[in-house]
Order: sequence, then structure tokens, then C-alpha cells
Amino acid sequence: MLMVTVAWDLDDVLNSLMREWFEAAWLPEHPSCTVTYAEIVENPPHRVLGISEAEYLASLDHFRLSDDARRMLPNDEVLDWLGMHGGSVRSLVLTARPLPSVGPAAEWLFRHFGGYIRTFSVVPMRLAEGLPALDSTKKSFLQWLGKVDVLVDDSAANCADACSLGMRGILFPQPWNGNRATIAETLELLRSVCFDCNPQPN
Repeated sequence: MLMVTVAWDLDDVLNSLMREWFEAAWLPEHPSCTVTYAEIVENPPHRVLGISEAEYLASLDHFRLSDDARRMLPNDEVLDWLGMHGGSVRSLVLTARPLPSVGPAAEWLFRHFGGYIRTFSVVPMRLAEGLPALDSTKKSFLQWLGKVDVLVDDSAANCADACSLGMRGILFPQPWNGNRATIAETLELLRSVCFDCNPQPN
């Protein structure tokens, strides 16, 4: 039986970047904000928060380089899943991030998930002028790589793109993507897709 290759999104799948940013950075700096994390039904969430996209991105980018971001805990349910199944699938990470934050993200990833994930790939966002773009979307990267069977991502658009390439896209539940399954149910679907002969459809 061929080993399935799973591409994991990093932010808001293996970690809780949006929640951590919102609770550790945004709310303390904006005590009058009445929005809850469950009400962040768009990503990016600038319209929900009543700010500009540039203001949101500046705040998030600053958080990505902070000690709070370095101290983020891994998603325990994903870590447990990998503990049970990580030796039977080939896992890589595919993230879309600004390049200045990639180094800290890679350190965080391999500190927490290096026992199971050995490959880290990035689609750079908001590149500085003059740097080569190469792949500007996860779809173009996946198409070039040609090795991935399943993408686990919190973006419905990225999952749809994976499906358009003949892969399986599994939408990781977050308030902004409409998936009301639990993380446990989502990971059970992933197990079924990776190991069952007749996996159930999304």
C-alpha cells in the first residue's frame, strides 16, 4: 500500500495563530473591542473588527515575530493524531507567510512537530520588490510539487484548489470557514481518507 502524503497548513491548523493574536495582542491593545473569537467569521478579519486590512496585517506581522508567538502551544489533537498515525503517512507543512516570519515559524514547527514533519515549504506573502515570486499561491506550489494526496487547511478556497488538482482537501474547522465539525471529527475524516479503502465524502 502506497504511503499517503499529507500537506498540513501551519497557521490555525497546527497552531492557533489567529486566536493567540486576537487574545494576546489585539484585545489587550483594544479593551473596548466587543468582538469574540467565535465572531471572527472572515479571514482576514479586518471588516469584522472595523479596521483597515493594512492595520490588521501590521498587527499580525508584529505578533508573528513576538515572544508570545514563539510560546504558542501546538494543537494537541493534531499532535496526538500524528503520534498514532505519523509513521504511516508522509507529512509536510505548506504555509503562506511573509518571509521575515518564516524563520521563527520553522523553528516553532520543528520544535513541536519535528518528530513527524520533516519538510517545510512556504508560499511567500507580500514579497519585497526584486525577490523572485516563484509560486504565489498554494495551488501553484502543489501543482509544481505533484506529490501531495491530501491538503489540510483552514481556507475553503485552498481546499477547493487542491480538489481541482485531483487531491483531497480537508477543511480544518475555524469560525471563518463554515466547517462546524469538531477537530476530532475532522481528524477522523483524515484518518479515513488516508487509510480506509472507501473513505466517506466531506
